[in-house]
Amino acid sequence: MTNTIALRPTLAAADGPLGSDDLAHYERTGWLTARAFFGTEEAEAIAAWTDELLGMPERPGAQMVYRENSLLDPSLRVVQRIEDFCPHHPAFDALIRGGRLQAAVDQLLGGPSVLFKEKINFKMPGGAGFEPHQDQQAGWSAYAPIFVTVLVSIDQATVENGCLEIADAPRFAGLIGEEWRPLTAEQMAGFALLPVPTEPGDVLFFDSYVPHASGPNLTAEARRILYLTYNRAADGDHRARYFADKRASFPPDIERKPGVEYKFRV
Repeated sequence: MTNTIALRPTLAAADGPLGSDDLAHYERTGWLTARAFFGTEEAEAIAAWTDELLGMPERPGAQMVYRENSLLDPSLRVVQRIEDFCPHHPAFDALIRGGRLQAAVDQLLGGPSVLFKEKINFKMPGGAGFEPHQDQQAGWSAYAPIFVTVLVSIDQATVENGCLEIADAPRFAGLIGEEWRPLTAEQMAGFALLPVPTEPGDVLFFDSYVPHASGPNLTAEARRILYLTYNRAADGDHRARYFADKRASFPPDIERKPGVEYKFRV
């Protein structure tokens, strides 16, 4: 299954925090790293807000908390991720909407952007990885033709604790796999996945057609990463609809009905 999209040119470097070399790399590959995008104090604040979010009571209709069985101890259920938290945490909301991060996304999308979704992947000790996929495979074309996701490293991410692995290939302009299914070895035969370790405060930008994956965390420490996804404002504001759709098809643990099996697809 192959869909193609129009990739608009990026803005000049002077129009935002990303430089010309950054923009050129993104145009070639669909992704780029911005090391130390956030300073030490900013990175520490993001980590503290993450602790606050984890400590907030879970309520139906509030932030969406998901758990998984630990690979190190299957009897344990550990937090896997938290989504839809901007309305419930003003500091995170201010960071995510209207600041330097979104200005950088505006550069990459060639115009104003809107937030599509936000989540923190906790990848606790024993947390599972994610199979190779393109984000657009997860039915995102129902909302917009292209997105940019921003990875903000909260903790050090290493090969050992499951850092992001991203395609070492020229930029893709469409789907190379089927919707709702991870990429197969045959679909990935022309490229390799490159591990991209990150430090607290590092940021990585990638569009929704870049193949990526991550391994499990079999270390003793959590590996938390903030993931923020944006689309062009011209393509509409779909955040409320997206989270309503997700609550209906794959609700957070506290909203699940007994006896119903829910499956995360990609």
